[in-house]
Amino acid sequence: MPTEDKVHENRLRRMAERQGLFLKKSRRRDPRSLDYGRYMLVDSFTNTIVAGELNSPRALTLGEIEEYLSGEDEDDA
Repeated sequence: MPTEDKVHENRLRRMAERQGLFLKKSRRRDPRSLDYGRYMLVDSFTNTIVAGELNSPRALTLGEIEEYLSGEDEDDA
């Protein structure tokens, strides 16, 4: 993993922690796998999935995690 990706991942881990969540990364090592290099957010208190889902096509990229944590995916309408 390139250094800038690791820095980005660590920053998002801290953002998630401040919101009572934790970032879980897929453990897949096969680049052809659907969730290779993908993530999900889990509620730290209830241990339930908040966003994304590993082992499925619904797992999220770092960019999608960042959008979720910063509230950019919410509609203000």
